Amino acid sequence: MSENQPSVTESGRVPSFYERPNVDLSVVPVAGGVSLGIERVSNSRLGIAGAYGAWGKNFDNQALPGFVEMRLQAPLAEGDVMNLSELGFHHRHHIPDLTDAEHLELEVEVGARLLSEAAKANGWAPADVDGVLIGTSAPVSGDYLDLIARRAGLRDSALQVTVHKACDGSMGALNLALNPELALPGLLNVAEELAGKKVLVGGIEGLSRFTSHARDKNALQLFGNGMGVFGVVPGETMKLLAGKSRENYDEEGLLQVHMYYPHSKEIVPGKSLLEVSQTSPNHVCVAGLMHEPVDGLPIVMAGLMGMVKLFVRTGVEVVTDTYREYRQVMEKSGHAEKNIDVVIAHHANYKINLLKGKQLLKEGIQFPMPWLLSDFGNVSAASCAIAFLRQLREINPGDHVLFDGFGAGTYYDVMAVSMG
Repeated sequence: MSENQPSVTESGRVPSFYERPNVDLSVVPVAGGVSLGIERVSNSRLGIAGAYGAWGKNFDNQALPGFVEMRLQAPLAEGDVMNLSELGFHHRHHIPDLTDAEHLELEVEVGARLLSEAAKANGWAPADVDGVLIGTSAPVSGDYLDLIARRAGLRDSALQVTVHKACDGSMGALNLALNPELALPGLLNVAEELAGKKVLVGGIEGLSRFTSHARDKNALQLFGNGMGVFGVVPGETMKLLAGKSRENYDEEGLLQVHMYYPHSKEIVPGKSLLEVSQTSPNHVCVAGLMHEPVDGLPIVMAGLMGMVKLFVRTGVEVVTDTYREYRQVMEKSGHAEKNIDVVIAHHANYKINLLKGKQLLKEGIQFPMPWLLSDFGNVSAASCAIAFLRQLREINPGDHVLFDGFGAGTYYDVMAVSMG
């Protein structure tokens, strides 16, 4: 496994996302103005493009403790200040405290602009889009996807799928778009419905809003706003070779997350933790059960070692199972020499992915896994989408990419795909 080192200035400082040369900066006219940055990325050889970005004020690791103290209304002890650079994070984006109406308007506007820019990057008019699948951990409203799709100009008949599987949301969405074996019981088969059509997939995470009332000092330092969406034509520009989706309920509550979306909160033996609702022929919601904090707080973490315990063992199992299935597919197709060219993994933090890499080596599996999000922090379901777009220009037609998504709950979606 290799680390993709972040660029640095002459002074040794890691630049912020807003300082990237191709980022389009603007101001959303909410609460006196909120900064918004979006970068478009395309690869014409693959026929894939998209857009990603962030909104709010940028805080580097030096400025962040002061912001966290403001949120907590209390000073941070020296031992509470995390060494975020060794976890791979140098910046994250936060917004001030807003009213509910301001939060809604802000996130609808940034989401709509993102969908519009992602469609434009692909050379599509918004009305050309046949489906949009978005992962989001804590939606600002129950109809968020419908609101941003309408404002972006997508037609009403376009299929909308919202996936609430915490940090795994965008990869759960991509798996649904590519894998017909993940048919939703009693509902439409999303992959069959969208095969050969123009589809936008990604994650949008307003985590500054979500964590604004948290008391967990680690969560307040790790998470920030981020979003990323890319366009694919399932079966054409991106083809599934092997894929797995797994659930493993977090009984210990190592990462407790409040569910700001409908769920019965029931655990039925032998039944999926996911509850799927289809409010209309074109609107599907996939909601994952979370171990919620008992005091109603948005998020409570067991610490960094708790996150390692939560994600690494099962995560290695799912990646190993998917890779073995991928090897079988390659051997049956007469391409036994072919291997994975790049891995796009959720950036919970660098140490978790480093340890996963070491554990995979014990299984005889070694992947090229670049680290790409030093200027964001943990952006949950948006991280894989952003990491993919950051790597997109370097991917060649015929390359095989492994997507590794995992999130609280816990949920895992791992896919090996062929590009172009």
